[in-house]
Amino acid sequence: MAEKAQYEELARSFSAIGVVKRDLGRMLPPDCPGGSAGVLTLLGRHGDMRMSRLAELLSVDMSVTSRHVAHAAERGWIERLPDPADRRSRILRLTPVGRDRLDDLYERITHLLADRLGDWSDDEVGLLIGLLARLRESFGDCRAGPRIPVAEASPPVAEALAPVAEENTTEHTTRTPA
Repeated sequence: MAEKAQYEELARSFSAIGVVKRDLGRMLPPDCPGGSAGVLTLLGRHGDMRMSRLAELLSVDMSVTSRHVAHAAERGWIERLPDPADRRSRILRLTPVGRDRLDDLYERITHLLADRLGDWSDDEVGLLIGLLARLRESFGDCRAGPRIPVAEASPPVAEALAPVAEENTTEHTTRTPA
């Protein structure tokens, strides 16, 4: 098991992820904010789904999900179809126009990552992918379980959590394709 100092350094390093997320967010087209990009990405990855499932995957409130879905539907990127199992519910589905928008988003992200990580080896990129997947798995469903208020965390942890806490007090959106 790592020592306390290593975990503190890791906590400080997490603040750098905010810089990466902001840079990724800046490459989104003006008509496709992060929340809409998240909706398209999740529908592209998981297929058709109910809005309640989408809200779960986005880790945001149903009202926020509804705004993101309305934005994407107004642009013709998704359609809301009656759920055959429950006519009161709707199934969300990517349209061909939405698939094109998603392909454009992936292209933009791929170019940005290739530019920023161009001096990394294939092995280093693969290692990063594996470690990030393992990190995500270690945290599981972050919506369950206790949360430590930033003010009560140790200084390195508080520093790392500050950008996340700030984001969570404004609007709960997904800033980049998930």
